Amino acid sequence: MLRALIYLLPLALTIYAFIDCLNTPEDEAKHLPKVAWVFIILLFWIVGPIVWLAAGKLRHVPAGGRTPSEWHRDHRTQWVAPDDNPEFLNSLRAENKKDESLLKDWEADLRRREDELKRRERGTGPDEAPGTPPPATA
Repeated sequence: MLRALIYLLPLALTIYAFIDCLNTPEDEAKHLPKVAWVFIILLFWIVGPIVWLAAGKLRHVPAGGRTPSEWHRDHRTQWVAPDDNPEFLNSLRAENKKDESLLKDWEADLRRREDELKRRERGTGPDEAPGTPPPATA
């Protein structure tokens, strides 16, 4: 069991240092570029991870409370909740105005058609006003 621990402990340390190096933002890697640290960790099996953990990374909390995985988010578009996004709210207002004008047009068309049906039922022509009686027939 002790022999297995002699191999597993450095392997676990190497894996931990490798993942930690990959998750570290480029601006928090000290002394060397991050790619160089990856090669050092992988090539120098026991010494590389120890050097990375001791001197390769800033160990204080970054400004603004950034987390190690947050650097990935800096490369993405910053999404805003719909109720806080002014562009989305403006598009809703424009769509509402368009819908209201369309609804008013439909209502006006519906009233016109209803008036036309009422005139036909009374027997008045389209030229006559709705309040005038129909012409007398002989």
